[in-house]
Amino acid sequence: MTADPTPAPPVLELEDATVMKGGVRALDRFTLTIRAGEHTAIIGPNGAGKSTLINVLTRDEYPLSRTEGPPPARIFGSERWDVFELRTRLGVVSADLQQRFVEGHSAGRVTGEDAVVSGFFATRGFLLYADVTDDMRRRARTALDRMEAGHLSGKLLNEMSTGEARRVLIARALVTSPAALVLDEPAAGLDPVARQRFLEIISRIGEQGTTLVLVTHHVEEIMPIISRVALLKKGHVMAVGAKASILTTERMSAVFDAPVIVEEHGGRYWLR
Repeated sequence: MTADPTPAPPVLELEDATVMKGGVRALDRFTLTIRAGEHTAIIGPNGAGKSTLINVLTRDEYPLSRTEGPPPARIFGSERWDVFELRTRLGVVSADLQQRFVEGHSAGRVTGEDAVVSGFFATRGFLLYADVTDDMRRRARTALDRMEAGHLSGKLLNEMSTGEARRVLIARALVTSPAALVLDEPAAGLDPVARQRFLEIISRIGEQGTTLVLVTHHVEEIMPIISRVALLKKGHVMAVGAKASILTTERMSAVFDAPVIVEEHGGRYWLR
């Protein structure tokens, strides 16, 4: 009988991690583990520490080091990463990243295909000195097709709608077949129809094996495929666990410091 393969290391392990920003603890003795295949939503109001958590994941910020005990942060089982290598294993899509692509760079505006190809080099559209192969171009077009965005290959990012540009950037994140996809407020700026279509595409990506990490303060963005939720408040993890046990009226009112009512219909949640 063949033994089970070694399980993949967690996407993220934070243990009593503290991140200081401007003399303030943006994350305060923060403990959270996101396991491979464990689709997770990170929920919290502005100032809860969501952006800092993403920056720790991408190695743009680091927790305070300590002399004893395990390292405060491990990504895919390691505390040390070459950032460019990490970016090929951890896809990140955010409104901030989208704006940088829309604005272009010193060499001009960026087409959809070039934006996706730049994912191989962990750059933000710069291909002037990159050795782009035919295989990279082929894989970029395949990634665009996967996002129902093949028709955007030659279109400039600044000429796309918000939804079109968002799909191109997810294709960019997926072109290197990352183990996990981090989505920071992914449906921001989308109308209700575009948002629903977009979330359906993301759900299919999760079903195909990519671990989803959804970071948002909009409960209605939590797709049925997401089974686990972590609630953040003022740099702390207030609660983490199965979606149904965390998304309750009592917990959400406490996190947002306001009386809210949580409603659930068909695996989707809303606040009112």
